[in-house]
Amino acid sequence: MKKPQYGHLPLISMTALPALLITLAVTTAEAQQVEEILVSDQRRAYRGDFSNLETPQAIQILDSLIMDQAGVRDLNEALDLSASVARQNNFGGLWNSFAVRGFVGDENLPSNYLVNGFNAGRGFGGSRDISGIESVEVLKGPTAALFGRGEPGGAVNLVTKRPTGQRGGEIRFSADEFDTYRTDMDFTSASMASGGAFRVVGFYEDGGSFRDAVDSKRYGLTPSVQWQLTESTTLFYELEATRQALPFDRGVVAVRGELGVIPASRFLGEPGDGDMEAEVLGHQLELRHALSENWDFLAGVNYRTTSMEGFSTEPELTDSRQRLNLDGRTLTRQRRQRAYDSEYVVYRAEMSGSFNTGRLAHRILLGADTDQFDNDQIFKRYRAPGLAGNPSLQASYALDILAPVYGQYPLPNVSPLTDRLETLDATGAYLQDQININERLQIRLGVRFDDFSQTLNNRLAGSTQKQSDERFSPQMGLVYAISSGMSFYTTYGEGFRATSGADFAGNTFDPNESISAEAGIKFELSNRDITGNIAVFRQTQNNILSADPVNAGFSVAIGKARSKGLEFDLAGTLADINFYLSYAYVKAETASSTLDFNFGTPIASGDPLLNVPEHTFNVQLSRDFNVGGTSLTAGGGLLHVDERLGEVASTFMLPDYTLLRAFVSWQPTSQINLRAELDNVLDETYYTNSFSQLWIQPGSPQRLRLSAAVTF
Repeated sequence: MKKPQYGHLPLISMTALPALLITLAVTTAEAQQVEEILVSDQRRAYRGDFSNLETPQAIQILDSLIMDQAGVRDLNEALDLSASVARQNNFGGLWNSFAVRGFVGDENLPSNYLVNGFNAGRGFGGSRDISGIESVEVLKGPTAALFGRGEPGGAVNLVTKRPTGQRGGEIRFSADEFDTYRTDMDFTSASMASGGAFRVVGFYEDGGSFRDAVDSKRYGLTPSVQWQLTESTTLFYELEATRQALPFDRGVVAVRGELGVIPASRFLGEPGDGDMEAEVLGHQLELRHALSENWDFLAGVNYRTTSMEGFSTEPELTDSRQRLNLDGRTLTRQRRQRAYDSEYVVYRAEMSGSFNTGRLAHRILLGADTDQFDNDQIFKRYRAPGLAGNPSLQASYALDILAPVYGQYPLPNVSPLTDRLETLDATGAYLQDQININERLQIRLGVRFDDFSQTLNNRLAGSTQKQSDERFSPQMGLVYAISSGMSFYTTYGEGFRATSGADFAGNTFDPNESISAEAGIKFELSNRDITGNIAVFRQTQNNILSADPVNAGFSVAIGKARSKGLEFDLAGTLADINFYLSYAYVKAETASSTLDFNFGTPIASGDPLLNVPEHTFNVQLSRDFNVGGTSLTAGGGLLHVDERLGEVASTFMLPDYTLLRAFVSWQPTSQINLRAELDNVLDETYYTNSFSQLWIQPGSPQRLRLSAAVTF
């Protein structure tokens, strides 16, 4: 598989698309006379034409206003705003991993997310920047009947910024006290005589950090073009091109279960390894055609290549090799080299429309998709010998965590451990019918059929394994309109996802399966100025995979899990105060006794799942003021995350934390915006996630960030 070939070139040369954009942007006398048309008809893919109150599912919309006021820069920070989502192992800062309602997918791969309805989050392109994202939709509970092959607890859909048809733009500059400097650019054209419009969104970030020796460089471009081919036909294209370079960072350690022995800034890797580099080149093309007043056709393709490569130094997790357990200060480390590439292509087509049968009104979604995911991994490692052989400090690749001296020993050579190409092929078809029984009652029936296959070519062992399966994923829902602004719903759904990789012995895994049920009340009050929902849910999951750090790069199956809980989301404006609130109670635990192959210890039925807090609460408030004829907005927020399990098959817990944030935004003119924001106001020490007591991610201390934006 070929990786993207733009890694060290200027970003503007990644693709020929900018040339097209420049051509479209050429101002002619004819174009200047064209009336600007707002492109307002932007129905999102694969959701159907349903209002929030008649959708039997809890859906949380994190729009650009909420994310801007929270100072969000990447997808992890955006998902912190949803109490139903918990951070998981972020792979040294190089990917997004999250659990929705307590359930995470494969810990050896980043969590899959959707982009405009397409499965598009697979691969190794680094943590997703929020640049180019209009809103983040958290689609909780059963979604497999439509999207298929998603994460078991729900789906996250990114809605991208698209041309509006009205000319305008913004350039924003920001800096923080950790020497992170960032520039964001967003420009959209007017509608032109050709019926087209374009938008260019990009960013460049030279990032410092509170972590010693951990700096980063990130940049990206997400241009898009939209053509109104005919009155009833629209074509849309979007490019995603990003590059990130940063050290691989497993965080800090707990010494014999005690946190805080070393400062949160202490880096335990090796600066001599250099940066890991992650790249993405993606294309998304959509065609929408109105067949009639009641029927639409939507088709599209998403093609995305990613790569990640570089060296890392990481704490050794096996007790029999780890010196830290002996003296509390000498850390045994591994050195690893990764060369990961992926290629992912998805085709999808759908018809949506409505018709009546007697007194019953039907709204139909009928579609099919097919995709192929090629996962190419080359992994090499140096591993210290066991303590029984009394190895030297150099052989242990040791570091004194209390007084680290980097570069003390030559960087050890690595040996091949994994060399494989995995191909997942899947084709599915789905049908959903939401039936209006009467003015108050609606019933949703949906089913999806999937046929998938997996081929695992172990190039190191010279062997190939294949498996295939077929699955039906049903979904049923009911919506009852209590009043014009309130509805009750309940829903049930089943889902699955093909599991990637193989265990250390080379065996593939059965698909992950999930069953979800929920019920709730949705409401829209004060002429939709206040919206919210209350939901209760229960889910079970079979064939769960977990990363196997003892045999790095492999997975192990750990059995069954279940989760149940309560959610409450509220947003709106009251007495000139804008507010956003999200609360979740999630009880996520194992549902079967098994042996954790990672650490050789038993997991009992009822043990909590890793990194999932029982209680999470997020609130954000803001208010607009008129100051001397200028506009000023002030606000802040609070995030509380309960304690959660920090290592499976143990009693090690990450402590709970409460963070305060504050911001003020002043607009001295209609075109200039100045902003100051303070994160972690009380400078609390906290930890966001972990995989073991030796891989713990600390959170950022107090941080002041200033920015200035100019609109035109």
